[in-house]
Amino acid sequence: MKIMFNKHSPTPPVDGSGDDRVRFTGLDAGYPGRPVLRQLDGRIPASATTALVGPNGSGKSTLLGVIAGVIHATSGQLQYAAGRPPAFVPQRGAVGDALPLTARQTVEMGRWEERGLWRRLTRQDRAVVDSAMERLGVAGLAARQLGELSGGQRQRVLIAQGLAQQSDLLLLDEPTTGLDPEARERITTLLTELVADGTTVVQATHDLAAARSADACLLLGDGRLVGQGPPDRVLTPVALSRIRQPA
Repeated sequence: MKIMFNKHSPTPPVDGSGDDRVRFTGLDAGYPGRPVLRQLDGRIPASATTALVGPNGSGKSTLLGVIAGVIHATSGQLQYAAGRPPAFVPQRGAVGDALPLTARQTVEMGRWEERGLWRRLTRQDRAVVDSAMERLGVAGLAARQLGELSGGQRQRVLIAQGLAQQSDLLLLDEPTTGLDPEARERITTLLTELVADGTTVVQATHDLAAARSADACLLLGDGRLVGQGPPDRVLTPVALSRIRQPA
């Protein structure tokens, strides 16, 4: 099986479809001694929101990691349409509270791939960071330590870091889990605006209401893709009961 992992050089869409931002075929991935994803064939439509849905352990985070390029697949083919490298926003619990970083320093990390780790940020870089923090409503938290922030504040800072990468492919792992209604609404509104601007958004979520409002859905169960397409066709009571999706 051919393996293609080309995050930085665009590859043509598969099967002549020009509407896919990402396409994967026969994708396997996991960890030493623990396979997670098994023979996934799927697509991520461009300039749309795709929800990854499934119970814990179904492979949602692993699939995001493979698309982001931080987890290596063991076999299969993965193709990207033209665009910038993905911006990946992990679950907020994946970022250590003990890291001695301010909120602004955290967002500035989003410019590292563009600028390099040891080079000073330019005026343009600082403007990008300012814009991302303003858009997420966290500019007033710039000097606060990341570990001091509330869950909602922390998650908005991490999403601002993703925005600072200025990618047209934004990957988010459970972006609204554990947040209060106001924080969830702010993030949902932002993602809608980003898609309207041409960004492709992929989010892993347990929130069925959020998944049903997405443009497309990938339903995972035990590391396999058991459904994909419009949410109203994928998230049926029968399909959800088969994978034991939490309410």
